[in-house]
Amino acid sequence: MTQTTLMTAPSLQPGQLIARGVTRQLAALGFASVEELVPTRGLRVDVMALGPKGEIWIVECKSSRADFMSDSKWDGYLEWADRFFWAVDADFDIDLLPEDTGLFVGDSYGAELLRMGPEKRLAAARRKKMTHLFATHAARRLHLLRDPHAMPQWG
Repeated sequence: MTQTTLMTAPSLQPGQLIARGVTRQLAALGFASVEELVPTRGLRVDVMALGPKGEIWIVECKSSRADFMSDSKWDGYLEWADRFFWAVDADFDIDLLPEDTGLFVGDSYGAELLRMGPEKRLAAARRKKMTHLFATHAARRLHLLRDPHAMPQWG
């Protein structure tokens, strides 16, 4: 006899709820997205998106002023994507955000792109590395969904 365990989704934090809405909007724009991707040691982006023409976007989700003010690493993300965006909820004071970055405003159900981030095209070698990292991250996430008891040895 096998025992079936019902898995429930964990409670999502406010930033994760914003990320869910942003990934829905990105999908509507033709992008595939992954959450919590590490482009290099010491950095973890909230959302990385791969577009229909191979473009790479990073979206940082901020749920409060304190969350934004405590983030001292965000400018380190700029070298890992073609465009950088913030994603916040409707109550967030968007005047806090740098004007030379993109902006999504949303909630857990969707988001609206209010400001396009400036484009700074990645070098070919960096683009190849990031595309490979994106694909590997997505494949590992899928593997863990299908086999939640796997003990991955991924670094």
